[in-house]
Amino acid sequence: MPSYSLSFDVWLFAIALGTSAFGGMLGMASGIFIVPVLTIFGHVDIRLAIGASIVSVIACSCAGAAPALRARLTNIRLAVVLETATTLGALTGVLLGGIVPARILYLVFALILAVSAQQMLMRRHETPRVPPMDHDARRLDVDGSYPDPALGVEVPYGVTRLPLGMGLMYGAGIISAMLGIGSGVLKIPAMDTALRLPIKVSTATSNFMIGVTAAASGGAYLVRGDIIPAMAGPVALGSVFGAILGAHILTRFSNKALRVLFVAVLALLAVEMLSIAAGVKGLGGGG
Repeated sequence: MPSYSLSFDVWLFAIALGTSAFGGMLGMASGIFIVPVLTIFGHVDIRLAIGASIVSVIACSCAGAAPALRARLTNIRLAVVLETATTLGALTGVLLGGIVPARILYLVFALILAVSAQQMLMRRHETPRVPPMDHDARRLDVDGSYPDPALGVEVPYGVTRLPLGMGLMYGAGIISAMLGIGSGVLKIPAMDTALRLPIKVSTATSNFMIGVTAAASGGAYLVRGDIIPAMAGPVALGSVFGAILGAHILTRFSNKALRVLFVAVLALLAVEMLSIAAGVKGLGGGG
């Protein structure tokens, strides 16, 4: 365990800034990046690293939500609907914890990531289109539009196959709770492939949602003593600035570039999860 000093605090701030900017840009919980970095390079205990990542996720979601909301990328009504399924899935995952072998979960997770990457890569061309008619989406009024500076037009979109999307969100909640990871990495492919949302809307809506789940578990980590104020302070501060930076970068990326970047991250994470399932130490030190 490293000793806390000014240099270590600056290092924590820089790590939180970078991982939160990257995670916020992709709508993913920064914990999936910050935990391996803290454990490998900072020699931080895995439990304390996870506690710090919870703080980072909450800060990222709070800070990154505002720019995305101002840019009218976040679908708030859809986020509320989907979060009910994700929260139920997370509660189920907590109850199922310890029953399913961890390596089986990592294998399933890797397969889901690989399939998601393949499906997202097939949808590389996004052009403005008339939103499709979907009874469930229209009844809940979750269709919308967003301004895309890269295209110079207002892009309408329609939500499709909402029941399928809810089922995938429930599964994302289960897997994320049982593996202790952020569910953004699963939410975005679900919104992209099942609900057919534009990647920018998926990213912004996911970033809006992940803080809710993290806040629910943050209290338990704090009571257990896994959140250290000396570590949480620099991490939270760096995460705030990083999330704001990531949200601004998001609005300037084209859908195609953002999709390719996200697919690359999914592929790398799939390889990481497969290595852990095979009993090989991954980047996060799992195995």
